[in-house]
Amino acid sequence: MTGRHLCRPCHNREKAKGLGRYVCQRCHLVIDEQPLMFKNDAYHPDHFSCTHCGKELTAEARELKGELYCLPCHDKMGVPICGACRRPIEGRVVNALGKQWHVEHFVCAKCEKPFLGHRHYEKKGLAYCETHYNQLFGDVCYNCSHVIEGDVVSALNKAWCVHCFSCSTCNSKLTLKNKFVEFDMKPVCKRCYEKFPLELKKRLKKLSELAARKAQPKSVGLNSA
Repeated sequence: MTGRHLCRPCHNREKAKGLGRYVCQRCHLVIDEQPLMFKNDAYHPDHFSCTHCGKELTAEARELKGELYCLPCHDKMGVPICGACRRPIEGRVVNALGKQWHVEHFVCAKCEKPFLGHRHYEKKGLAYCETHYNQLFGDVCYNCSHVIEGDVVSALNKAWCVHCFSCSTCNSKLTLKNKFVEFDMKPVCKRCYEKFPLELKKRLKKLSELAARKAQPKSVGLNSA
């Protein structure tokens, strides 16, 4: 340290380093006894106390702008606590899942990438990005076998991507507003259906009527005694 001009806190840190000891984070003096460690910072045991009420702190201590507070005093200050790191949030706050989060700590439960303002999807108390929500809980398109990440078309007791729901004969795009029939478990538009042979149309109609009857609830007759 010869020839160097140091302020008192820096001088004490250099002195402590030479002695293999710690400097108290509160008073910036060398700690001669066993230090009390909190989040990699050292304190004199009697200096590990709440800045506001002076109460001795425990592992439940909260840090804000370099000062330590007990939990009650910290809560009275109205500072939100991050649901991930349990540290105070001094900047932008994300409110989700009934908790508050640092922006960078509110992440997808699967890939752990921050949402950073992008839409998230909630399931059983966890948040997911759209891709992993669909992979874990979404529908698979009957036509392309991919997870449907956008709107889902529910038809013929199956799920379809919007762009995959089309006539299986002419590939013209269909919506639920269009008239179509089921053929080989796939939709066929009315125009293509009209071109089918008469016998095939009769058979399809019969199958449709049979399916409708099976779908109706059966009545139960009561035999009189």
